[in-house]
Amino acid sequence: MRKLLLPSLIIVAASLLVIRIFYLQIIDDSFKLKSDNNAIKIKYDYPERGYIYDRNGKLLVANQASYDIMVIPRDVKDIDTLEFCQLLDITKEEFLKRMAKAKVYSPRLPSVFLPQLNKSEFAAFQEKIRKYEGFYFQKRSLRDYEVDFGANVFGFITQVNEKLVAKNPYYNSGDLIGRQGVEESYEDILRGTKGVKYFQKDKYNREIGSYKEGKYDTIAVQGEDINLTIDAELQKYGEQLMINKRGGIVAIEPKTGEILALVTAPSYDPGILVGRQRSKNYTLLYHDSIAKPLYDRGLLAEYPPGSPFKILTGLIGLQEGVINEQTTFMCHHGFSYAPGRFMACHGFGPHQLHNGIYNSCNTYFANVYLRIIGKYNSAPYAVDVWSNHVKSFGLGQFMGYDLPTGKKGKIPNSKTYKKIYPDWRWSGKTIISNSIGQGEVLMTPIQLANMMATVANEGYYYTPHIIKKIEGQKIDKKFTTKHVTTIDKKYYKPMISGLFDVYNFGTAHGLNVPGIDICGKTGTAENYAKIDGKRVKLEDHSIFVAFAPKDNPKIAIAILVENGGFGATIAGPIASLMIEKYLRKKITRTDLEKRILERSLQDRYAKLGGMKEASLIETVPKDSLLNKKIVNPIIKTAAPIITVDSTKEN
Repeated sequence: MRKLLLPSLIIVAASLLVIRIFYLQIIDDSFKLKSDNNAIKIKYDYPERGYIYDRNGKLLVANQASYDIMVIPRDVKDIDTLEFCQLLDITKEEFLKRMAKAKVYSPRLPSVFLPQLNKSEFAAFQEKIRKYEGFYFQKRSLRDYEVDFGANVFGFITQVNEKLVAKNPYYNSGDLIGRQGVEESYEDILRGTKGVKYFQKDKYNREIGSYKEGKYDTIAVQGEDINLTIDAELQKYGEQLMINKRGGIVAIEPKTGEILALVTAPSYDPGILVGRQRSKNYTLLYHDSIAKPLYDRGLLAEYPPGSPFKILTGLIGLQEGVINEQTTFMCHHGFSYAPGRFMACHGFGPHQLHNGIYNSCNTYFANVYLRIIGKYNSAPYAVDVWSNHVKSFGLGQFMGYDLPTGKKGKIPNSKTYKKIYPDWRWSGKTIISNSIGQGEVLMTPIQLANMMATVANEGYYYTPHIIKKIEGQKIDKKFTTKHVTTIDKKYYKPMISGLFDVYNFGTAHGLNVPGIDICGKTGTAENYAKIDGKRVKLEDHSIFVAFAPKDNPKIAIAILVENGGFGATIAGPIASLMIEKYLRKKITRTDLEKRILERSLQDRYAKLGGMKEASLIETVPKDSLLNKKIVNPIIKTAAPIITVDSTKEN
């Protein structure tokens, strides 16, 4: 029996191998298409990308015809190079460079020689393409932007790199792919499915018909259309208000988590990243490392939140039972928390929760924070309790929204301070700056907006998202899942009452909009920078958070203007204007609008580091597409490295 085992195994294995070879070579010939078969030519039919609409059905992004000039280097014969270059408006040096790149990719396979020609650019070449053996054209569709705003929301389309081609079999060299914004997040939905056609060639390399009678051909399927949660008019207005300023605006619908506006400044017209000038314009934007027009400040910029963070300090104090609405602390223009250490405050006299909020009293919230940390015998344990409360608002973590970029901010815990003070016993007074949104606390504008949406909802939020509808599909269920904070609902009403009176008696008095009940909070966070190795005091950041109306809120918003001064100076008016624009579709506070539209902070940015003001626009030719379509002048100034060191709040 043992003597038969080995021969039997050999016979069985050999039989299986023969059967498999027979199947592959005789029955299934699909693997032939994956080989470098010189007798087969492959042509792709690229579908249109899905259209992009706003929440109200306004068309934002469509498509336009485009043509790529393709080349198979091995097939290029004797051609009139000079005429060829003149037709395509390129130099001979550029021709040689592009040919060399194509040969490196593959002498036998097609690759893009010159991408994204429009109809007029392609017309002259089309008439003579028959003269240039080895070259042919591939029709594609490029984006056609119906608006000149929202670049950070949309993202852009670019060619895939070789690394992605090797990783993802769907893409070939020269294919287009979405980068940044919704173009990247929803690439698989927007791109559709390209069609493939196989053609048989004869020995003279001429097409003689469809391979296998079209057995393996597939039809292109257009990408799905999508509706964004963005309100186009609100987005446009926000970008207008932020011209000549730097910072971010994020507006959210509290009841759904839908992002109504996502503004970053400076920004640019998305149309400049389409066509043959795309690469040149992108390079200009990319290398502006000072103004950073490609940097989405609403999602990526981490700032000390300043006084808006007092909202959480107060709520946690109520939840932990260390204060109630009547708990009173005396303020004498500040709070002394250690010998020689004084937290300044513009308040004076007795403060309770209500007037502590609308007066933004540092003394009140410093005392509340000390009581929270002092409630437990262990300061590290107390800080973890406080940290967990804060994180239940979605802070200190990636929020899970449907955009491809973001930062998680920073909410410290006991491990943070164990690293900072490894050999020293710290207490609440050591980290008192946390009470007023300074210290080690960092938040992004979208986190600030979500915090206010949570307060507006009295204790819950939905993950912020920018997709409202996908044709024929449902949106991810995580965007309809409610997240509940650790703060009981009953504690939100007294906080909301205080936020409402910020507009009536407090730090935002004078910014109210008649007929709209707005709840808000100002913030003024000091910041410093290291310039040439020296610590330099910079202009304060202007911060404002709000929601409206007070009852049944429809919009929650956060504004941060870098180096903008007091919260009520620039960020506050922007909040009032954005809220009125969304709720009424018009502006009655034209005095605020005029003030903000005419206000430029470019002189402040230009002074950073002692450098003279220089605009990106001045560095490109006057007839440049970038010069014609740039939304905000991008100012070249010294890039500040922000550090946190502040006690002044408003």
